Amino acid sequence: MAISRRVAGIAALLAGCITGSVQAQVQTYPYKPVRVIFPFAAGGAGDIIARTYGQKFSEKFGQPWVLENRAGAGSTIGADAVAKSAPDGYTLLLGTLTFAVSAATYKKLPYDPIKDFTAVAPLGMAVSLLAVTPTLEAKSVKELIALAKAQPGKLTFASAGQGSTGHLSGELFMRMAGIEMLHVPYQGTGAAMNDLFAGRSNMIFEPMATMYPNVRSGKMRALAVTTAKRSQAAPDIPTLVEQGVAGYDVATWYGIMGPGGVPSAIVDKLNVALLEFVANAEVKEKMASLGVEQLSMTPAEFAQRIRSDINRWSEVAKAANVSF
Repeated sequence: MAISRRVAGIAALLAGCITGSVQAQVQTYPYKPVRVIFPFAAGGAGDIIARTYGQKFSEKFGQPWVLENRAGAGSTIGADAVAKSAPDGYTLLLGTLTFAVSAATYKKLPYDPIKDFTAVAPLGMAVSLLAVTPTLEAKSVKELIALAKAQPGKLTFASAGQGSTGHLSGELFMRMAGIEMLHVPYQGTGAAMNDLFAGRSNMIFEPMATMYPNVRSGKMRALAVTTAKRSQAAPDIPTLVEQGVAGYDVATWYGIMGPGGVPSAIVDKLNVALLEFVANAEVKEKMASLGVEQLSMTPAEFAQRIRSDINRWSEVAKAANVSF
């Protein structure tokens, strides 16, 4: 009995030490720089988003938010680096919808997209546009669908690459509209845009931050936003849903994730702080200029959103026979 009591006492002492250690981690977090890996090349909306939130993070906590661009393999290289890092809240991933798309299209990943990550908080939702070249006859989505049905497989839609979010957005559109078009993948958005400007491709699904300047300049014509509701940044552009494609809703979210096993207290502390930044007037103005709208979720809600997107895009990828 004495031995049993001694063992129980030691177990209780160890449990108390662990609890005290976690509490100390939370109280002092962050006591050193936090590394945030963005799994894409420098430049573009993602970098602006990361730096905007990084500034607010440093102002609040007095520690640097160090952005590291680690591009390649559909964001999986950067994601893998985070998955294999210590679960202490000091290495985070600025993930996007591409994280879910890659999980849906890559047969073998170096990580488990669910078990090896901890969802923390979304930072915003980027609205995309379905935009066509000005020379295309269609002036609306209904006219585009009619044109595609009259010329099966003749119209082309460009994307930044095979298996990209833009590619699968087009595949989903064809599936839901009951049409057939030809996908033309490029090595990046820049190359795709050059051919669109030259009229060698007909259309593209691309975030508003990239497309809207080209729409305003007359180089492209916006037919629809891809979200279920109109964009605050361009309320004059109708949705696909309004134009007959019921249920179409695609938004590129940006959000913070950590490796699996980050203590829930640290996750909650980060979530509260990040959602505070999301609601900040200065941040909202900067995000609006990029066509990025507010998205506020608990860690559990964000995790569910990620799982839901992986399942959704897995179905689209399977139907389109897209895998790597």
